[in-house]
Amino acid sequence: MKNTLVFFKKYIPIILVIIAVLFGQAMCELSLPGYLSDIINKGIVKQDQSYIYHAGIIMVCVAAGSMIFAVLASAFASRVSGGSSRDIRAALFKRVTAFSTAEMNQFSTASLITRSTNDVQMIQQASVMILRMACYAPILGVGALIKALHTSTSLTWTIALALGIILCMMIVMFLLVMPKFKVLQKLLDKLNLIVGERLSGLLVVRAFNSEAVEEERFDKTNKLLTKINTFVNRGMSFMFPFLMFIMNLTSVGVVWFGSKLINTQDLLIGDMLAFIQYSMQIIMSFLIITIMFIMIPRAAVSAQRIGAVLAIEPSINDKVDAQKIESPKGSVEFKNVSFAYPHADENTLSNISFTAKPGQTTAIIGGTGSGKSSLISLIPRFFDVTSGSINIDGKDVREIPQNDLRDHIGYVPQKGVLFSGTISSNLAYGKDNATEEEMLDAAEIAQALPFIKALPKSLDTEVSQGGTTVSGGQKQRLSIARALIKKPEIYIFDDSFSALDFKTDATIRKSLKEKTGGSTFIIVAQRINTIMDADQIIVLDEGQISGIGTHHELLNSCQVYNEIAKSQLSEKDLGRENA
Repeated sequence: MKNTLVFFKKYIPIILVIIAVLFGQAMCELSLPGYLSDIINKGIVKQDQSYIYHAGIIMVCVAAGSMIFAVLASAFASRVSGGSSRDIRAALFKRVTAFSTAEMNQFSTASLITRSTNDVQMIQQASVMILRMACYAPILGVGALIKALHTSTSLTWTIALALGIILCMMIVMFLLVMPKFKVLQKLLDKLNLIVGERLSGLLVVRAFNSEAVEEERFDKTNKLLTKINTFVNRGMSFMFPFLMFIMNLTSVGVVWFGSKLINTQDLLIGDMLAFIQYSMQIIMSFLIITIMFIMIPRAAVSAQRIGAVLAIEPSINDKVDAQKIESPKGSVEFKNVSFAYPHADENTLSNISFTAKPGQTTAIIGGTGSGKSSLISLIPRFFDVTSGSINIDGKDVREIPQNDLRDHIGYVPQKGVLFSGTISSNLAYGKDNATEEEMLDAAEIAQALPFIKALPKSLDTEVSQGGTTVSGGQKQRLSIARALIKKPEIYIFDDSFSALDFKTDATIRKSLKEKTGGSTFIIVAQRINTIMDADQIIVLDEGQISGIGTHHELLNSCQVYNEIAKSQLSEKDLGRENA
């Protein structure tokens, strides 16, 4: 809650203006029943028509003033709530994009989306109500109570009785409905998660004929969400008719008992009507406070959920004295690197030491779960090493600003990721001011140019979210082209050739060597054919280096590599290699 209140601090001057405006509105509304009483008592009863006109004009002016104050208060409240919600969303987005994978694992993607949209919307709605009514309702209620006591003390018990009944109802509502709000937000997270998984894995669901299972899974959560929503809405829908009933019953009580006082000449007709108006204003202020007591706890749940995200500091930060790389060459050195994932009992990598030099290709191979992807994720600091160090041109990556570090790295993930937009906008991720010529050159090296030219709009062809309008191989080639546009000193390919056929794979690697031969290449691969020409191959086995050398050297010296080669190469090819 404290984290979200921070975003309202810069609007304090406007909030003070809102309070002043609301005070003016309340004063205007409190004066209207008094004028009405005077019109009846002094104008109608005494048949003074000029007084009726005079007081009527004043009432119209006061009512107009109340309307102007109300409009101003709403406008200022909307500005504050809208601006603060914008700031909260921006802070959430900035914080989440700064998270490392370790922090991202604490929240589901669906939950983060809900917190950035629905939860912020809840806070915005509540803030409008608080800013608009938190000052107005008490001023109106207290002022009306003072006016009512000044008008007649004999009827104040009717107001006290009405307020007592309303207070009891508020307590019951608070105990029954409030706990459900937290459950609602969690169910909304779960529903978003199910929908997201269903849509992203639609082909898998269809392939396994699991539509019925997924529909049942969705329906279960949807029905539970509907049930709780219905319970909450029924409680809310009961509250307003009940309050209106109490208001009308209070009016009847005031008229009933007030008429007896009028009959004994202890109360004037105008004062009775004014008392009714004051009692309605008191109950109305209580009604407003009731609504606020319902909205605030719900917004508080949302604020806690947002605060939980904002309270987490990214584990990977730049040091105060971090310095950029001067005259980068691209040498990458691992020195006794060990790494364990957060909360893991054992190391994923242990005592890793090797050097990837500029102008050379360093390949990494190993069985599933051997730590290949974990190893290369340490270079751009997606995670930090547990012990040891990774140096680029002799400088520890933790001593380099993250932006500068990643500017020198062209990273191609295992799963090609494209964003909604055009092919050119996706390629421009690698370089903001990339020219069309640079894009086409990168696409040519990545062997993406033939299919781009075959498209009706070429580089301006629309790409759907996730790149679903292109094949897996095309997606990987565009991802490679995006990295090439940066022209970095270090290229990291995380099994980025897996969706390519052998011919395209070989052609891309040949083009990379010819066009960007001075850079450092680090390639993770499962296929021997992809890495057999590498200058050095690092074989990982259960998080440790099992062997380092060329393809021919490892065939004779590393059992793990030999077993991988035997599983992929024919006896004839193995014999030729050994020869």
